[in-house]
Amino acid sequence: MFELFGDLASLMVYQWLGLDPQSRLAQALHFFVEDTSKILVLLVVMIYAIALVRASLDVDRVRHYLSGKSRTAGYLLGSGFGAITPFCSCSSIPVFLGFTSAGIPVGITMAFLITSPLINEVALLLLLSLLGWELTLIYVVVGMAIGMAGGALLDAIGAERWLQPLAARAHAMGQQAQPLEEGNDDAPSLSLTQRHQFAREETLEIFGRVWKWVVIGVGLGAALHGFVPAGWLQAHLGDGQWWSVPTAVGLGIPLYANATGVIPVMESLLLQGVPLGTTLAFCMSTVAASFPEFVMLKQVMQWRLLALLFALLLTGFTLMGWVLNLV
Repeated sequence: MFELFGDLASLMVYQWLGLDPQSRLAQALHFFVEDTSKILVLLVVMIYAIALVRASLDVDRVRHYLSGKSRTAGYLLGSGFGAITPFCSCSSIPVFLGFTSAGIPVGITMAFLITSPLINEVALLLLLSLLGWELTLIYVVVGMAIGMAGGALLDAIGAERWLQPLAARAHAMGQQAQPLEEGNDDAPSLSLTQRHQFAREETLEIFGRVWKWVVIGVGLGAALHGFVPAGWLQAHLGDGQWWSVPTAVGLGIPLYANATGVIPVMESLLLQGVPLGTTLAFCMSTVAASFPEFVMLKQVMQWRLLALLFALLLTGFTLMGWVLNLV
C-alpha cells in the first residue's frame, strides 16, 4: 500500500516537474511529497479509528482508578495513560490539575505529564509504518521508563511543595477529600452514531492541530535527506564520539515539535547514518524538553521544580542515548 505514495511522489517530481532523480532538489522533494502524503492519510484514518475506541473514555474514572493503586503500579499506569492519550503539554495541564485535585500523588501525575508529549497513539502508528516495530518498541519502552523514573524521583523528594499555588491548593484539597466514587457503571454506552460523531470531531481537532507540524517535520527531514551530504551527519554525530549524544540533546532544546512532527526528522537522521541513541535523544529533547513547553508548564510548577524536571529529562535522554549507542 505504501508503495503508492512513492509512485505518486515519483510521478509529481520526476515526470510532472521533470527534475533529475539524481539532483538534491529532486531527492528532497520526493522525500517531502511521499512522506507528507503518507503521514497525512495515516493521520486521518488512524485518528478516526482510535477515536472510535476512545469514545467512551472517562477521565474521572481513570483518575479514580489511579488514586487507589500502589505507587509502583501508579507510575506504570500514569505513564501508560500518558502514552495512549493524544495530549501535548499545553492540553495536558488541565488533566494535570484534575489529577492533583483527585489527591493522586504528584509522582504518578508527573509520570503522566512526562510521558504524554513523548508518546501518543498517532506517533506510534507513524513510527510503526515508517521505522518498523523494533524501533517503535524501543521508543515506547524508553519513553515510559523516563516518565516512571521521573515520577518516582519527584515523589521521593516531595516535589508537591514546589507546585504553583493553584496546583498546590488542588492537591491539598484532593488529599483531604473523600475517595472518589466509582461512578455509575450502568450508564448507557454511546451509540454507533454518537461514536462516529465523536470520532469525526476528534479527527478534525487533532488533524487541525498537528498537520502543520507534519509539514514542518517532513520539510526538515527532506532538507536533511536531500541537501546534507551523505555521511556528514554520521561523521559529526557518529557513535564514536561520546559528546555526540549531549550535543544532540542540546540542539533539540531550542526547537519545538510534537511527537508526530518529529518522526520524519527521526527517519531522515537514521537514513543519514546517525546512531539510534543519538537520534532518539535529539528527538525526545525536541518534544519534551523544549523551552516553549517549559513556558507552558510554568503555569503549574515553580521554577525550582521546572529546573529539576529539566535536568532530569536531559540526564535521562543523554543516558538513554549512550546506552542505545553501545547496544
